[in-house]
This record gives sequence, structure tokens and C-alpha cells, in this order.
Amino acid sequence: MKQITFTPRNHQLTNINTWTPDSQWLVFDVRPSGASFTGETIERVNIHTGELEVIYRATQGAHVGVVTVHPKSEKYVFIHGPENPDETWHYDFHHRRGVIVTQAGVENLDAMDITAPYTPGALRGGSHVHVFSPNGEFVSFTYNDHVLHERSAALDLRNVGVAAPYGPVKVFAQHPREYSGSHWCVLVSQTTPTPKPGSDEINRAYEEGWVGENRLAFIGDTLSVNGEKVPELFIVDLPLDENDWKQPGDAPLEGTDMTMPAPPSGICQRRLTFYP
Repeated sequence: MKQITFTPRNHQLTNINTWTPDSQWLVFDVRPSGASFTGETIERVNIHTGELEVIYRATQGAHVGVVTVHPKSEKYVFIHGPENPDETWHYDFHHRRGVIVTQAGVENLDAMDITAPYTPGALRGGSHVHVFSPNGEFVSFTYNDHVLHERSAALDLRNVGVAAPYGPVKVFAQHPREYSGSHWCVLVSQTTPTPKPGSDEINRAYEEGWVGENRLAFIGDTLSVNGEKVPELFIVDLPLDENDWKQPGDAPLEGTDMTMPAPPSGICQRRLTFYP
């Protein structure tokens, strides 16, 4: 065992995908703790020499963190908080985005459109903990919705989504906090504020993980017959081509003023575990 960092500050590792593909560098952020989102840089350290490099530095009062690495190339994705935060719009679960950094530049992963009519392929809130699929083509994330949060925080349920490489998604901004993104983003989980006790309905989807290239497993919070929270495992099979990613199901991909964005046609979450 050897120490590789010596600067008097925190070095926060994400819990997955922190090695560069050549296994020479570890990536980290500099939040003082996991619960405090105040870091301004995304960095990496060479495990042999201790050399430090800044991958990205936030500006305009924004903060960044929770970085993960592409499995095959020098491509980094992380959470980016809002620039020029103020009392009405500052870092929160529903006010953050994914940003990708490569040698070629910086781009938003997910687009944001919070003004009706909403844009298919864009999100309406904040994405979080972005993880590349094993082949590096897709990015999973967790999500909270600004539009429903404005109606009631109880309606802003945590969900799981995927950024697919079928963008860019152009948003014709009608609000200063809207922006375009490089990937086509959709939710792949379905939640309800009032799950039926004893059913497979859930009111929270989180802690997702890739199963091969085209499936995601995640934890979903169900209710027991007595109304107690019971976290269970669920899995979804993802679309196999671009047309299927962009095909809406029974509800709009982009959501409505009253409903969360919905998964593409054919996506169905299946329960894997059944707590006795």
C-alpha cells in the first residue's frame, strides 16, 4: 500500500468507474464531504508518479462532482451544478446536469426543457451519478423532476434514466435555465406517489447498475401489505435500436404538466426479489 495524494484537502472517489482505461490514473472530485456539493474541480492522479491534473474547472459559481470514466477512452462524465446560482435556482436534486469532458471539449450530456410543450429526448430536471454502459455507448443516471417539484415535492419522485447516443437534442430555450444536450435522454423506470400495498408498484427507483449492454437493474421501494417500505430489486430490458428509443409508449416521453416523463414503448420493469 502507498499513499498517492498529499494535498491538504479531500479527494472524493465515486463508488464505480474511477480508473482511466489504461489503469494509470484515478479520477476524483474535491468536495469536502460526500454530502457537501461545493467542489470546483474534477481531477486525476497518476498512481505511479503522483502527478495531478485538472480535468475540468467550474466557473460562474457552479460546482461539480461525482465523476466516472468511459471504459475505453479518455472521456469523463460528472454532475454539474447551475452557473450563477441564486435564491430561485441553485444546486438541488432537480437542478443539476451531466457534463462530458474529452480532449475535444466540454458538452452537456442531457438537455433541459422546463417550458411546455416539452421536448422529447430532453429532461425537465436534474440528473445524477452518471455511469457509462460496459461498451461506453450509453450512460445511466438517476433523476428528479423540476416541473413536478414546482407543483409539489411529493410528486418529484426519484427515477432511473438512460442517455442514448442518438442526439443531439436541441432545446429552443424559453427560460434562462434551459439548454441543449448531446444525448437522447429518457426515463426507464416508472413510479407512483401512492403505490398499492402488496403490489409491484414503487415510489422510488435508485442505485441502478448495468447488466450487460442493454439491461439495467435498480432498487425500487415497494409497500408491504401493511404499508411499510420494502426495497426490492427490479430490472428493465432496454431498446435495441434508435427508433425504439424514440418511440413513445402509453404516455409522452417528455412528460406533461401533471405527469413524469415516461419510458419508451416496450420497456417494462420486472421485479426480481420478493421479501417474505
